[in-house]
Amino acid sequence: MNFKEELKKRAKMVEEALERFLPPSSAYPPLIHQAMRYSVMGGGKRLRPSLVMAGAEAVGGSAASVLPAACAVELIHTYSLIHDDLPAMDNDDYRRGKLTNHKVFGEAIALLAGDALLTLAFQLLAENKAGSPEDNLKVIHEAALGAGTKGLIGGQVVDTFSAGEEVDEVTLEYIHRNKTGALYRISVRTGAILAGARPEQLEALSRYAEHLGLAFQITDDILDLVGEERIIGKPVGSDLKNKKATYPALFGLENSREKASLECSRALSALRDFGKEADFLRSLVEFVINRDY
Repeated sequence: MNFKEELKKRAKMVEEALERFLPPSSAYPPLIHQAMRYSVMGGGKRLRPSLVMAGAEAVGGSAASVLPAACAVELIHTYSLIHDDLPAMDNDDYRRGKLTNHKVFGEAIALLAGDALLTLAFQLLAENKAGSPEDNLKVIHEAALGAGTKGLIGGQVVDTFSAGEEVDEVTLEYIHRNKTGALYRISVRTGAILAGARPEQLEALSRYAEHLGLAFQITDDILDLVGEERIIGKPVGSDLKNKKATYPALFGLENSREKASLECSRALSALRDFGKEADFLRSLVEFVINRDY
């Protein structure tokens, strides 16, 4: 499998669907819809929606059938980035090589754009027809938990108030497993649930997502120190500037690379009972450990 080409193909599917699901820029009031589209359609690898599709495929479903749910996850992710970049949070000027939302539209509209994307995400999940009504309800419940204080927001809170503080490995892993890993778990489980995954398949895919999410965030920490700004799309060293808790800060670069590699090995091990239908998920692990953006 040519993973990068496959990822591009999936990203194109997602972007075409997002174009349909997002309100047009001209819809009244236009400013909020322009701000929503600016961040959602502003690039990105579309890894999380691709994981939704791959989760469905791994258990015998189709990627196309879960596109609304895949787009919903991408909207949740984008909302979190808009809010994360705000002056009250990380105060970042650039995201994906472009000015951050609040730098273009102002803080008030950026806040509201994030809120609107989160709300639209749950509308898409509620309207999704891929699974049974019971499975759709389960997905909505999981997304709410994963995006809330027991997931993304919980991790963000601890991350924010750990800045400048000495943290131990338990706290650091909590931050990464929730701030980043929760959406990976939601993504894979959403696709699998809507495609009718058996309990043992869902459990294995959940383990895969947890290890993959942690590996991704550790490599993100590493790239913040050693990556190239023109490739990663934001200033190098922003975590250091914001005194954020990171794996390299706690363990050093080499130990962090070893930890990321170990998490990737564990992710691959979780897929041992799946056949070629899970090859995209396997290739994604290789991409994460070797990525430069």
